[in-house]
Amino acid sequence: MPIRIRLRAPNGTHTITLKEDAAISDLLTSISDATTLPLFELKWGFPPVPIDPSLYGMSTLLSDTDLNLNGAQIIVIAQETGDTTVSAQTGEAAGEQVQAAPLSLQRKQNSELKDSPEVPLPSHGGTVVLRVMPDDNSCMFRALGSAVLSSSLDAMTELRSLVAQVIQSDPEMYNEAILQRSPDEYCKWIQYSDSWGGGIELSILSQEFDVEICSINVQDLRVDRFNEGRPQRCILVYSGIHYDTIAFVPDGVSTLDDDTDIKLFDSKDDVILEAARQLCAELKKKHYYTDTQHFDVKCNKCGWKGNGEQGALQHAQETGHTDFGEAS
Repeated sequence: MPIRIRLRAPNGTHTITLKEDAAISDLLTSISDATTLPLFELKWGFPPVPIDPSLYGMSTLLSDTDLNLNGAQIIVIAQETGDTTVSAQTGEAAGEQVQAAPLSLQRKQNSELKDSPEVPLPSHGGTVVLRVMPDDNSCMFRALGSAVLSSSLDAMTELRSLVAQVIQSDPEMYNEAILQRSPDEYCKWIQYSDSWGGGIELSILSQEFDVEICSINVQDLRVDRFNEGRPQRCILVYSGIHYDTIAFVPDGVSTLDDDTDIKLFDSKDDVILEAARQLCAELKKKHYYTDTQHFDVKCNKCGWKGNGEQGALQHAQETGHTDFGEAS
């Protein structure tokens, strides 16, 4: 009986069919052909867990393994091929590589909050708090995923894959002018674990989960709304190069305990939103934000130092270096 497997990949969904006597090598070749990815990671199940068929041996028949793949759905995640860093001598080629590679900006190590502000809301019987996400370039996906997905789900993998599928399904809406690169290239790029999510991803995911997303900018307390007017909203906190999320903790529960967190709110409840802005105002006083236009930045590859995100981008275009941090 043929083995049919459904793939969810950066360039869309595919169904591959393998012969009954197919080997591990046949499986991996078929996945590469369908997804056009030379290197990839695989996950399956719920919640998604890693799977590495090559561990069984490339010549091993699928029927001789404990992998029950017929009818299964596998998530295919792009891996970098190791050629995204180009020497300065390559000139124009370096700039082309930078456009395809993620530009990573890391906060100072001492930017973490030692004393996170809280805003009590007696009218609602609880307290508005900040839930801080790890600094791993997937903070936006983590922040949103913690609100719209169960905690057991691999939010980064699922949400990145979902974004890629939506873009691939509507190339007219998400064209090269919008994405600043071809849709296929963008879909591969957003699957990398160190590619940042931003406005495009928030817009897509707000519609996919049918929620309003309010993103509060700590530096100027501006509220950016995505998919405005939906019945429920979640609130994210944007601090220049990082996202966290807002939670409500009921009275009688320690604010350090996140087991009872509420992160989806009635979109008509502006009291919660205003409390979140008050919390962000306290974060601003603590300078819990990065001014990406003017902050001191360094290249973690060669030690270059400059000013602002534009300076980092120029250095990246000249050298191909893409790993930057906030200078001390």
